[in-house]
Amino acid sequence: MTLAPPHESPPHRLHARLRHTLQGLALACALGVVGVPAAAADTPPERLQVSDPYIEMHTGAGRGYPVFHIAEKGEWIEVLLRHTDWFKVRTDKGKEGWVTRAQLETTLTEAGSTKTFRDVLLDDYLNRRVEFGAGWGRFKGEPMLKMWTGYRLSDTLSLEGTLGQVQGVFSGSDFWHANLMVEPWSDKRLSPFFSVGFGKFKNVPNSTLVDAVDTKAKLANAGIGVRYHLTDRFVMRADWTLYTAFIDDTRSAEYRAATVGFSFFFN
Repeated sequence: MTLAPPHESPPHRLHARLRHTLQGLALACALGVVGVPAAAADTPPERLQVSDPYIEMHTGAGRGYPVFHIAEKGEWIEVLLRHTDWFKVRTDKGKEGWVTRAQLETTLTEAGSTKTFRDVLLDDYLNRRVEFGAGWGRFKGEPMLKMWTGYRLSDTLSLEGTLGQVQGVFSGSDFWHANLMVEPWSDKRLSPFFSVGFGKFKNVPNSTLVDAVDTKAKLANAGIGVRYHLTDRFVMRADWTLYTAFIDDTRSAEYRAATVGFSFFFN
């Protein structure tokens, strides 16, 4: 069973589709995370001292919001709320506004050391709950595009749903599958995982082929892969999967696939 014609979706179109998908995912990530308190309710706000000539305070959490106030060097500010990479702060004079993480990384703590957000970013990664991603790879040697979404059930177990499309020489294939993922070292920046799941597979031959018929099959899969936490909420991922398509009661076929992609996560 050969897979989808390049003239229907040539490689450059697949690359463009993947690029647009990843851009959309990044935008969703930027817009979809709600603000959370920068400290627990019973913990006093953290105080930081401006060490640069000034930091700019915006009316909202985004560069599209105007700067309405400047906190000058030597002033103390309190960190009240976090929204992605923006933090709501309050000056000693009661002015409240939003400041980027990059600006806060130039401030000093009450102990006189430079402020770092390493623990905040690590906590985000360790507490990740929902993940969306897209990747490009090869399915039986043919170009493949796939997208996935996952939900963590515990520190080491998660459920994941995947949609994929393969563009072959003589036919095109679509598939979906649901997987149980096991990630024994999920607290590591470089984390291997294992997966097993089931789904469905459909192969549609090129209409120019004589006597060609569609093929539908139940699908089982098992795979291994690795995640690498790049920065903030973004993760790079590579995986290898063995697919078994049960075409009928007496016939099955195996396909091997490898994918590299990117994902982002929500808490």
